[in-house]
Amino acid sequence: MNGLRRVAGFVTVVAAGVAIGFQASAELAPGFDAALMAAERPAEEKERDAMRRPRQVLEFVGIDAGMTVLEVFAGGGWYTEVLSAAVGPEGTVYSQNTARFAERFAEASAARAERLGNVIVWNHELGSLELDDTVDAAFTALNLHDAANDSEEAGVAFLTGVYGALKPGGVFGLIDHVGIAGQDNAELHRIERARVLQLLEQAGFTVEAESDVLANSADNHTLNVRDESLGRNTDRMLIRARKPQ
Repeated sequence: MNGLRRVAGFVTVVAAGVAIGFQASAELAPGFDAALMAAERPAEEKERDAMRRPRQVLEFVGIDAGMTVLEVFAGGGWYTEVLSAAVGPEGTVYSQNTARFAERFAEASAARAERLGNVIVWNHELGSLELDDTVDAAFTALNLHDAANDSEEAGVAFLTGVYGALKPGGVFGLIDHVGIAGQDNAELHRIERARVLQLLEQAGFTVEAESDVLANSADNHTLNVRDESLGRNTDRMLIRARKPQ
């Protein structure tokens, strides 16, 4: 990469002097906004929309109606619901958790999947997803830092698992807490942006673009992301990468 260009709220990756990404063209399912406002969606999840900006995030990543999407480490399922709305009834969301999280969220995950109708609860380890070259897109939020801060090998393995599930040309959206140099980012549950880009490239991805739609200049990067003073509103990177054709 020879440089980065910030335009209209987005950071564009420039390679060899040529911009290779700005904003992916995405057509979310027509009922996306209505689905997020549905009475059945938990009120506490709706309250996070203003901060998490689901439409802007998924349009940037390039999630289209009808896609098959793998959500990596879905946890409690906030993004599962959002992705379900984005792909619509003709699409599918694989809501993946490892055994550790699957047990914790089993009942809630099953209930959400039944309610939404286009979600498959997918309790597999990243190294054995059984989805080789089958999904159009993958997405993960606030998860890579844990693997990468354990070890570089673990970080690459995390991303390699995602890479293997994607079809050639498939897109990958990644969100994580921004860490800064000189801090104990492992203790703070953060990660440096440059390290994320490096790990993505090591795993075989082409990094297309970045967005600052989730940036928060008020974040105190020396605090643990769970610090109550942050109110869960950390400075977050949003990166779009792609598995080459």
